[in-house]
Amino acid sequence: MEKLLRVGIGTDAYYPTIDGGCLVARCYADIINEKLGEAIVITPKNPNAEDYRFPYQIYRYKSLFTFGEGYPVGWPFKEVFANDVIDMNLDILHSHCPIATSYFFRRINRKKRIPTVLTYHTKYEYDYEARLKFNPALKARAYGMTLNNIKAADEVWITSEGTSKSLRNMGYEGDYIVMPNGCDLPKAVISENERMSIRRKHNIPEDVPILLFVGRLMWYKNIQMILDACKLLKNDGIDFRMIMLGIGPDEGAIKKYTRKLALDDRVIFTGQIINRKDIQIYYGAADLLVFPSTFDTNGLVVREAAACATPSILVEGSCASEGIIDAETGFLCLETPHSLYRKISNIIGNKDLLSRVGLNAQDDIYISWDESVKNAFERYRIVIDKFNSKPHSKYQF
Repeated sequence: MEKLLRVGIGTDAYYPTIDGGCLVARCYADIINEKLGEAIVITPKNPNAEDYRFPYQIYRYKSLFTFGEGYPVGWPFKEVFANDVIDMNLDILHSHCPIATSYFFRRINRKKRIPTVLTYHTKYEYDYEARLKFNPALKARAYGMTLNNIKAADEVWITSEGTSKSLRNMGYEGDYIVMPNGCDLPKAVISENERMSIRRKHNIPEDVPILLFVGRLMWYKNIQMILDACKLLKNDGIDFRMIMLGIGPDEGAIKKYTRKLALDDRVIFTGQIINRKDIQIYYGAADLLVFPSTFDTNGLVVREAAACATPSILVEGSCASEGIIDAETGFLCLETPHSLYRKISNIIGNKDLLSRVGLNAQDDIYISWDESVKNAFERYRIVIDKFNSKPHSKYQF
C-alpha cells in the first residue's frame, strides 16, 4: 500500500480573497483531503479570514497589509514560520505563486530540504512591465526575485503550453511539464426557470441574446476590446446584453468607458458573486461566453462555461484557446474589436450552431478537478521519487 502523502499547498492569497489562484489552491486542498491524502494550505494572514469553516488546516504566516480586493502582502522572514512548516512533516510542497510563498518555501528548504513543485499560473511580466516601467531598477529586481523562486522548485508546472512563453520571458530556461487545471462546476443542465431568473433579475427580454464575461475587471483581460465590439454591435442595430460578472482594480475606469460609448443600456455589471451555483446559472443563461483575454494562462472560465454547454469565443492563439476548434468546440477570432464584433454578429442569431458547439465543448474540453488533481497527485509521487534518488544540498540562491 502506497504511503499517504502530506502536501503543503502554498498560495499568496486564500479565502476570503477570491481569484483564479485561490480557486485552484482550494480545489487541490479540498480534493486531496477528501479523496487522496492530506493537504495543509500555507498562505499569508488575512484579517477577514474564517478558517474555521474549512475541514482542514490552514497555516497563515505574517502579512504586512492587504490591498485591492483583499490581497495580503506576505512577510515570511521569521525563522519560526519555517520551523512551523518543517514540524508538519510534509512530503512535498506545492506553490501556486512564484512570489511570497515560493520565497517562503525557499527559506524552508534552506533548513530542511523538502521536494517542491511550482505551478506558474500567471503572466507576471504584464504586471511588472505595467507597474514598474518607470523604475527600471525595481523592475529588474522583481524579475530577478521571481526567476530565483521559479528556479528553486524541483519541478515547474504550467497549465497550458502557451504559458511557456511567459516562463521564458521571465528568464527561466529549465524544463517544465503541462498540468492543466480542472473545473469545479459539475456538468449541468440549467433549467428554463433558472435561465429566466437571470433575465428577470436584469430585465432582459426573452428574445435578446446574452453575452457573458466572467473574471476580474482588469484592462489587460482585453475588456476594452469587448466594449469596442459591443459598440459596433449596437451601431449595427443588433440587440444584446453584455453581462460583466466580477470586480477588479479597473472597474471604475471600465464603467466610465462604458458610459463614454453610450453602452449603459447594453452592458450590465453584476459586482462580485461568490456562490458557485449562482455563477453556474449565469453561465447557463448566457448564449456565449466572451473571453478574448491573451493574459490568462489557462482560462478556467472556458471550462466552467462548457460545464453548462455554453460555448466561448476566444482569441486565436491565446492560451485560453488551446484545444479549441473553431465552430466545433468554441469560436475563434483575431485580437481586434472588429474581428470579435464580426464573429459575434455572424453566430449570435444561430441558436442551433450555439447549442451544437456548446454541447461539443461539454463533451470534449471539460475536465473535472477530480481528474486534474488526481493526475497532479500521481505526479507528486514521481517528483518525490526523483528527489529521493539523488543527494541534495541547500539552495545557493
